[in-house]
Amino acid sequence: MELDFLFSNKFRYFCCKNNAMNIDWLNGIPIAITVSDCEGNIIEMNDASAKVFEKYGGRELIGDKLENYHNLHSIAIMERLLSEGESTNVYTIEKNGQKKMIFQTAWKAGLIEFSLVIPMEMPHYIRG
Repeated sequence: MELDFLFSNKFRYFCCKNNAMNIDWLNGIPIAITVSDCEGNIIEMNDASAKVFEKYGGRELIGDKLENYHNLHSIAIMERLLSEGESTNVYTIEKNGQKKMIFQTAWKAGLIEFSLVIPMEMPHYIRG
């Protein structure tokens, strides 16, 4: 697809005709997103997050405390993120043969965690 197509009327027509502007993109991406309030209560999960935490109850975790599912070290990190405000905690893990990047950040009313599967080996580029 040429880049010009993205900015064309033809593309806008395609999106409207195919209802692309009304797609629930939050649940259509392969990134687990879990949101908590400032008290550490899970308040939202997208479909990918519910699937990741399915063995713990999936969406039934909404309303539970994050601390119920984390060790003391992780709880201390969450408390630091909340106290510092716009702080982040980013790392990679390997679990069940998959490498994942975990990105945790504070937002105005709590914490958000993004978890996405990444290749075991991947290029790194320095731009600009």
